[in-house]
Formats: sequence, C-alpha cells, structure tokens
Amino acid sequence: MRIVLCYPVEPRHIQQLRQAAPGHQIVDAGQERIAQEIREADIFCGHAKVPVPWAEVVQRGRLKWIQSSAAGLDHCLTPEVIASEILVTSASGVFADAVAEQALALLLGLLRGLPVFFRAQQQKIFERRPTRDLHGATVGIVGFGGNGRRLAQVLAAFRTRILATDMFPPSQPPQYVEAVWPAEALDQLLEASDIVILTLPLNDQTRELFNRERFGRMKPGSILINVARGPIVVEKDLVEALRSGHLWGAGLDVTEVEPLPPESPLWDLPNVIITPHVGAQCARRYDLVTELFAANLHRYFAGQPLLNLVDKKLGFPVPADYSSKAPPATTRQ
Repeated sequence: MRIVLCYPVEPRHIQQLRQAAPGHQIVDAGQERIAQEIREADIFCGHAKVPVPWAEVVQRGRLKWIQSSAAGLDHCLTPEVIASEILVTSASGVFADAVAEQALALLLGLLRGLPVFFRAQQQKIFERRPTRDLHGATVGIVGFGGNGRRLAQVLAAFRTRILATDMFPPSQPPQYVEAVWPAEALDQLLEASDIVILTLPLNDQTRELFNRERFGRMKPGSILINVARGPIVVEKDLVEALRSGHLWGAGLDVTEVEPLPPESPLWDLPNVIITPHVGAQCARRYDLVTELFAANLHRYFAGQPLLNLVDKKLGFPVPADYSSKAPPATTRQ
C-alpha cells in the first residue's frame, strides 16, 4: 500500500512508520506535493494546508483511510469524504497537555491583569491594579472530550468548581468535576459560570454557537476562553459583549478568520489576549503524531479497531473511542 504523509517528519519518524508497516511504501509529500501525491494514496496521514482535490480523490476510490495529524477535521471532512467509505481517525486528545497549558496561560493572564501590566511596563509605570482570582471560581467547560477532560484535571488543582457540557456526557464524571450535563444544558452552564472555556469541535451544530444570545446568558463580568475553533464564536457579538462590559475579558487562541485581520477591533480591546492558534504546539508534537499513527497502522493491518475513529457526521470520535485511546506515551492523559 502507498502511505502518504503531510506533516513535518524526520528520518526517524519515517523509520518508525516503516517498522509499523513493513513492506508498504512511505511517501513524505509535504505541503508542496500533497495535492498531487494524495491522488495515489491508499492511506494518508497529516494535515494539508493547501487546497486538496478531495472530490477527485473520493471519485478515484483508492484512498481507504485518513489519519489526521490534528484534532480538528475541517481540513479533510468535506461532503464527499463524509459520504464516502473512507475511514477517518483524528489526533483528538493527543495534544491535551499543551491545550490545557494554553488555556491556563490565557486565563491567568487575564485574571492577573497581564495586559494592563504589560502596557504599564512599556511606559515604565510601577502601579498596583486590581486582579481577580482563579481559586474558588466556577469554571464551565464546553466540550468534555480529551482536551476538556485534561483541562478539568489541571483546573482541579486550583480548587475550582468545575461544570461541563458534552454531547455524550459520561454516566459517572470524574470526582473533581461537579457535573457533566448534556449539550442541551449549555445555557444552564453559562448562567452558573464565572469562566467559560471552549474545547468543543467545529461542526454544523457548534458553528456560531456563541452569539449575542449566548453571551447574554453568561454571567455579568464573566470570562470567555476559546482554545477550540474560531467560527464557534460570532466575533462581532463577542466584541459587543466586551465593549459593553458584560464580559470582563476574553482569551482567544483561535479566531473566526485566521490570520486575524489587522482591522479587527479585537486587536485594540484592552481586555483581550490573542495568541495565533498555538494551543497544540509542544516540543514532541510530531513524535506524538507518529506514535499515534504507528499504533493505528499496527491495528489497521491486524484488522483491529482504530484509535480515535471518527463519526464523520459528528466530526469527532465518539466516547467509546476516547476510552480506547492510544498508549500513555501517545495520549499523555
């Protein structure tokens, strides 16, 4: 079989994959050649950031399996792929440690007044200003998949009250989480939370989920952190909620349009921290992707269930696949 890669690999990664798929061809296409090479792929692993002729790929009927190197799947879940028999697996939860660190950095930066103090530092002003506390706050996590669960673990150390919503709430939430409610209880979570953190996938149900109505449901003076996907939030409504003072602040690792246009008012709001979609960055990112893919290659050729198998209509793995996730070295959960 022809296994085509499109993520930054080193020779040691290719050797690791050859050991997992002996006798099969490994092709490192990179972004430069992926649009052409994927036409002749049996298996694809990566994240193409250039246009890919998915309709043609599906029509050719050769591609059997897509292993995304990212948790988000909007780069490959086109209508043609969804309607096809192509298997799709994701990297959901693989970068949960990094995403938790990013969410915490944004949140603590806002709570401890870092935007204010950074501006004061530039003007050489040494003046105390009010700050807020994370300890004792009620945190609502929207989306309790791999990233949401790891974030809850981290936040528990701050003695926070943790609530969550999910499309597939567990029958028994972790002991450090007060409740995990169905997705339909989102408004209840918003009304109860001092801090709302988005860790849910982007799909037809979540696109523009956070609009003027939803921001109105949030507690006055609450904080929004988005480490999920930008189009989940209607940015003009977010700007309005921030300017009015209804929201105290926002930490955004993702935006509705990326890169965020220079004319966006978000850049100039004093109560916003923006980072350029770096939440999943970590020193071992491509080691972790390779470990997951190698584990799945072993399973694929052995006829075993794949890790992180995606329900293509939902756009993410269902809970049964989360519970059978890859070895600890891969998931780090």
